[in-house]
Amino acid sequence: MDKKEKDELDKKSNLEGDMGGHDEILIDQLCEGLEVYQKQSMATFLSALSAGMEIGFSFLLVAICYSQFKGVIDEDWIPYTAAFVYPLGFILVIVGKSILFTEQTSLLALPVIGGRRSFQELMKLWAIVITGNILGGFIIGIMLLTIGKSLHVITLGGIEAIATHVAGYPILTIFGSAILAGWLMGLLSWSLSSIKHAVGQILVVYIITLIIGLGGFHHSIVGNIEIFTGMLTGSINFTDYLITLIVMLLGNTFGGVFFVAFLKYRTYKANEN
Repeated sequence: MDKKEKDELDKKSNLEGDMGGHDEILIDQLCEGLEVYQKQSMATFLSALSAGMEIGFSFLLVAICYSQFKGVIDEDWIPYTAAFVYPLGFILVIVGKSILFTEQTSLLALPVIGGRRSFQELMKLWAIVITGNILGGFIIGIMLLTIGKSLHVITLGGIEAIATHVAGYPILTIFGSAILAGWLMGLLSWSLSSIKHAVGQILVVYIITLIIGLGGFHHSIVGNIEIFTGMLTGSINFTDYLITLIVMLLGNTFGGVFFVAFLKYRTYKANEN
């Protein structure tokens, strides 16, 4: 973000400071989004690669639940048990400030909706972030699958159960589920702008991603690892992997952009009139 843009947004923030709440958060989100556009492409890619690997610890914990609790508790309850550890990888990523596509979806769309960046710039940035996240998922997926099996904390049956749970729905169901996950992740990014203390941020990340886990909503970046490892073990084929991943990405994108970025920005503009 150049100095002129920063000064202009700071001025707006000061003028609207008494209004509080919504307008201040949107300006903060807009500033944060513009800062990401100013990063070097390689720095953005490496941060996204880190996020793709770090989010894998959510997959690890879920896989342990599916592997170790089978036969111990009712199998219908395993997904709900896993949901309570599912948020921990998100905490590592978001508090650590790595670039996660679903958290950044609405954030990066705001400068475009506000006319400060072009659609082409957004597509380029999203492509970098998604590529980094997915490649990071490949790396951590292979590592966790290999090491987890050797340590006997992950089983092939556990991986198969997770992969089929993610990919075993009709396309429209996956798309709708992914919209809800993208919406929630956009709200997560929005909510974090109003919280300055680390404990509060961790709590918000935990609560919102717990909802995603309990609802079984499709999150494209964690889901990528889940179905990629399923493909490696033969639980699903490449076509199912690719279709599921694309549908999850589209749903997450629509949920974050429309239900958070667009509607929040239109609310902001309505307050100006």
